Amino acid sequence: MSQKLVIVESPAKAKTLLKILGKGYSFKASLGHVRDLPRGQMGVDIEKGFVPKYIIPKAKIKLVNELKQAVKNSSAVYLATDPDREGEAIAWHLAEVTVNNNQTVHRVVFREITSDAVKQAFQQSREIDMRLVDAQQARRILDRLVGYSISPLLWKKVRKRLSAGRVQSVAVKIIVDREREIQAFVPVEYWNIDVELSKTRDKDIFRANFIGYIDGKRLDLHKERESNQLIKELKKAEYSVLKKNVKKVTRQPAPPFTTSTLQQEAWRKLRFTAKQTMAIAQQLYEGLPVGTEGSVGLITYMRTDSTRVAASAIEETVSYIREKYGPGFLPRRPRVFSTRSRTAQEAHEAIRPTRVAREPGKIKKYLNTNQFRLYDLIWKRMVASQMAAALFDNTTVDIRAVNGSEYLLRTATSVNTFEGFTTLYSESKDEVEVEVKASLPPLEKGDELVFRDVFPEQRFTQPPLRYTEATLVKALEQNGIGRPSTYAPILSTIQDREYVTKAGGGFQATELGMTVNDLLVEYFPDIINIAFTAGMEEKLDGIANNEFKWPDVIRDFYTPFDNDLKKAKETAEKVKLQDEKTGEDCPKCGKPLVFKTGRFGKFVACSGYPDCKYTQSFQVKTGVNCPRCGKEIVQRISKKRKVFYGCSGYPDCDFATYLKPLPQPCPQCGGLLTQFRGKQVKCSRCEYTSKMPQDKSEEKARK
Repeated sequence: MSQKLVIVESPAKAKTLLKILGKGYSFKASLGHVRDLPRGQMGVDIEKGFVPKYIIPKAKIKLVNELKQAVKNSSAVYLATDPDREGEAIAWHLAEVTVNNNQTVHRVVFREITSDAVKQAFQQSREIDMRLVDAQQARRILDRLVGYSISPLLWKKVRKRLSAGRVQSVAVKIIVDREREIQAFVPVEYWNIDVELSKTRDKDIFRANFIGYIDGKRLDLHKERESNQLIKELKKAEYSVLKKNVKKVTRQPAPPFTTSTLQQEAWRKLRFTAKQTMAIAQQLYEGLPVGTEGSVGLITYMRTDSTRVAASAIEETVSYIREKYGPGFLPRRPRVFSTRSRTAQEAHEAIRPTRVAREPGKIKKYLNTNQFRLYDLIWKRMVASQMAAALFDNTTVDIRAVNGSEYLLRTATSVNTFEGFTTLYSESKDEVEVEVKASLPPLEKGDELVFRDVFPEQRFTQPPLRYTEATLVKALEQNGIGRPSTYAPILSTIQDREYVTKAGGGFQATELGMTVNDLLVEYFPDIINIAFTAGMEEKLDGIANNEFKWPDVIRDFYTPFDNDLKKAKETAEKVKLQDEKTGEDCPKCGKPLVFKTGRFGKFVACSGYPDCKYTQSFQVKTGVNCPRCGKEIVQRISKKRKVFYGCSGYPDCDFATYLKPLPQPCPQCGGLLTQFRGKQVKCSRCEYTSKMPQDKSEEKARK
């Protein structure tokens, strides 16, 4: 009975804590939740105040029994699950199923797995915070009420095995609305005109862009004939400098990462999905073996909406910058960032390295490629946030062109006079930035200029861009939909349900997604609504802050929802989905093949059914030939719902692999290259491994 038991979610976290706490402690991992609402039934007693019915899943019964025995044999129990609402709920469920009434439970919370933070947390242990538990319970119950009420409606009115979610459906609506904007968009022709000028006939050449009339009146150029008429005038015009404006501009660094900004930047710079980013960040947080240090937590907790940074971390960062770059790269005083989100929990910290001295290059050999790339991003963002601002001289020159009418042209340049934080890191942008001309000759007001040439360019206005991983997460955060822990699951769920798909890196609503969205918006306008969903998030925050009681929040939601549900069941008509064509013809009758969905998922069938009953399993072509027989390798789904890649000539050829095949052959032996461990390649024949070549098609992700 001398051992103190610490229960965490994962073995990796347990290993890191063992290194810190040492002897006197034993560790167990719960592997996530040990209780949940039952599958296949509502699991919520609506008549008795929405009381949830929790069960221990069959897969967790053996583990729970082991945890009970470990608790029984321990002198004290510490629940060290993650420091958010879900972590608090996991701790509560663990206490409910493993701890006797006469045992004291200690809840410990830390947002970085370092020696000081962990030891302090164990010294300041507390009881389980039921306000946080209730907020998480309310979210779980709300989602169950919506999902298990609307999903059967979709089965009856649209198609079997569909599902709906309270928050995910709003995310789908955002994508559907954008898709319809794109479909309805009518491009408008316009012409851009650049004029090439110089101070003399032989040198100092630069270009200026045509703006309009000198008095500010616009001159729209929508047709080639309009452009040609203007070009004739510009060729004969006299040019001079109207005015010159030089402005010193200061560019400040971005704050350290929150969950949202980390997911956005990891997509922009690394092309990591939100789900991938959070999985890798979890590994960095829980701890990885780093040489003689052993298992250490490399970053602070990755689910946060705060940009606050501990004073000790700022002090360490400032000292590092002074030593590495010199005092000139420090601002006058350390930066303190304010969080824009009104719902941010300022007790939390931003995502940062636990030690700035642990430079990415020094620990690179201990991390896999993706772990290093994400850690490098987090480390650079934190250090750059405390570096001096970058300085620029921005010069704008207005030019007068006179030929009967007076026209205005403009040129600009930006010169970086001090790199500041940009020497280490600059935040990427979602929008394509307008290129600023690199240099200009010395120009002053009144200078006469020489016309050299004119460059007209036909352009068309562009539709709104589809949401990417980055811009959708940004939209969710800006609209108050979900919280840091939910962004990644939302994006994964709407793709898994095939309501949206990726098209060149952007989210595109499928026909199924549009159909389901339209039905839900028509009959549940209050729920499939951005403002309503954001308001519900605030109420969940209110439960956590002891402002509301969770049964009251759910009751206020359920009464109007139930009325809408009854109306939908009575009046909604069945929707006929059009089968999506595969682009191939039936080998038996020649009619188009279409995608169908059955009890085992997606498959291919003849559109001539029932006259022709030809079917085949659903396959995604890879464009890579089988190394055994030369036929194409296709993507398939196993009986356990896992993706694998096999020869299309099966059963004659049984080649199969769980690694994604790549089109380029092995440079050593010519064998099949496959992708593994994120951004690495591996030969299926020899021992060749390497980094995966950069996919340039990703540069077009948002087009």
